[in-house]
Amino acid sequence: MKIVILDGNAINPGDVTWEPFEKLGHLTVYDRTTDDQITVRIGGSQIVLTNKVHLTEQIFAAAPDIKWVGILATGTEIVDLDAASARGITVCNVADYSTAAVAEMVFALILELSRRVGAHSDAVMRGEWTASRDFCFWKYPQNEIYGKTLGIIGLGAIGQRTAKIAQAFGMNVTAVSKSRRLPQTDTLKYAGLDELYRRADIISLHCPLNSQTRGMIDKHAIAKMKDGVIIINTARGALINEAALADALQNGKVAGAGCDVVSKEPIAADNPLLGAKNAIITPHIAWASRQSRQRLINMAADNLKAFLLGRVQGAVNMENNK
Repeated sequence: MKIVILDGNAINPGDVTWEPFEKLGHLTVYDRTTDDQITVRIGGSQIVLTNKVHLTEQIFAAAPDIKWVGILATGTEIVDLDAASARGITVCNVADYSTAAVAEMVFALILELSRRVGAHSDAVMRGEWTASRDFCFWKYPQNEIYGKTLGIIGLGAIGQRTAKIAQAFGMNVTAVSKSRRLPQTDTLKYAGLDELYRRADIISLHCPLNSQTRGMIDKHAIAKMKDGVIIINTARGALINEAALADALQNGKVAGAGCDVVSKEPIAADNPLLGAKNAIITPHIAWASRQSRQRLINMAADNLKAFLLGRVQGAVNMENNK
């Protein structure tokens, strides 16, 4: 059984192991694959794994030996699922492998915007504390999150984990959720979107990107928010109208923004959030703890093992998981 991983560096730059796949067949791993290299590198492989390399109808037509595709991520947009199904190719993704990592990043961003640990450490290293006349100094206001209201838009697995961490910090949670999977309590209330905008001191996005949510955080939504709100996005960059957010950061309506995702990735040089006041941008790494990446590999290998044993597990295009 020939197994090829087309863009392994996205998951494993060398600090986790591919051993679960090595046990299942002859494994070839490419760090990165360009569009013109895809079919050559797949060759006669029956098993193909990808994180961001697109697999299209043309690719499937040129690589007739493919039997199973593993997406090393949750999103499925990189694979033409209809084309795969038409050729009897099972496509599997991996869900819920990075819940803890993303929720932790939400609070890394919240705490950095509230306390500015990095900026103050940098100032100390530059000698500013040594030169200070006072025993302490601060370059940014120091704000507690205790007692503040966190607005969570989308209460799936990551949103739920974020809510529980917020409650542990002594925060109140207002959530917009169709499923309402967590019970309403004194510290967790459900609300409509406009009410959440009015209540929340900090807003964290955890909803999918679709025609209803694309650009939902625009100038009209921001106008409904509290002055000095903080906005966190670890979901999808296109949920936010980035020009509107940059303007709100510049004029102080939004006190800070922490974005792990942007509308175009890698970030474009003309993205309006670059250089915006009180913006923190990280390069789509919320999911990428070492533990979550190894968990992703293990779960994807489990899906493949099930397939080789005649079961369908984790499939996104074949009928039911059996």
